[in-house]
Amino acid sequence: MSAGEPPPAAPSDRSHTLPLRALVPNAITVLALCFGLTAVRHAMLDNWEKAVGAIIIAGVLDGLDGRIARLLKGASRFGAELDSLSDVIAFGVAPAIIIYQWSLHELGGVGWVVALSHAVCCALRLARFNANLDVDNQPHKSAGYLTGVPSPVAAGLTLSPIFFDLWLETEFFRTPIITAIIVAATAAVMVSNLPTYSWKLMRLRRDLRLPALLGIGLFAASLFTAPWGTLSLLSLAYAASIPMSYNSYQRMRLQQRQAATATGATAGAPTATPPAVVPTVTPPAATDEPAAPAAADAMPAAPAAPASDAPAAGASAQDAAPDDAQQLPPRGDEPA
Repeated sequence: MSAGEPPPAAPSDRSHTLPLRALVPNAITVLALCFGLTAVRHAMLDNWEKAVGAIIIAGVLDGLDGRIARLLKGASRFGAELDSLSDVIAFGVAPAIIIYQWSLHELGGVGWVVALSHAVCCALRLARFNANLDVDNQPHKSAGYLTGVPSPVAAGLTLSPIFFDLWLETEFFRTPIITAIIVAATAAVMVSNLPTYSWKLMRLRRDLRLPALLGIGLFAASLFTAPWGTLSLLSLAYAASIPMSYNSYQRMRLQQRQAATATGATAGAPTATPPAVVPTVTPPAATDEPAAPAAADAMPAAPAAPASDAPAAGASAQDAAPDDAQQLPPRGDEPA
């Protein structure tokens, strides 16, 4: 390098930079966390509609962050861990505090234990999910099912007594015992091994595209016009689908076992050896005539006739042969 030339530019170190597309899904996850904590604030102010609405918005954001990360190719290990921590707070801790403030506080310490069961089971479920990320043998996942109830859906089921109370305006669902049973059952199915339906399992026929779009439009309209009734019926429908998903998974497993048994029986059956082909010898047809002698020398010589019976010199050889010699067939090597 000469003295007049500028020094070459140092190569940029890209290891210390982060593309902006990687921040978008993380920002959405943080927003979901903030809405979950905001729901707790509204619960402390006895503003139940806003508290439940904040949890619903957090659930929508939680469903978007992973899809946006895959779309922008911004998925990372950091984002996965942040999403799990956000889910524990937004769908575990926040719903537990809301439902305790709404009804379970009347049961005293028992009500607090029931509320804690939801938060603890949510944390255990997410820990199990993270531990199984690198596990290949997952029968439910390979079949298109989820294991247990997802944490956002579990938050909705735990808050379903509030949905019904705001919709029907009755005190039945605010009864602490009814609320405690619903919360405890939701916590149990959240960490259970029950197979539940997943979006990956759902398939739609082409001729049902327009009716499905119409149903989605009507659902969105009803969600804005009658939100509490729509959320109540949606929670009830999902709860009814849990035993249906279990039966569907058991039928599929039974079909797989039957197919595997049939395949194993076919592979283990001995191969039949075809019988050896024995050539069939057709016996010669039976005839009433005696078999021809093998050679002319084998025929007995005719006895010499006496001189008095000898034929005349001009007689033919056919007249001189005996009668039985005329009945013998000609040899194969002699002309007839």
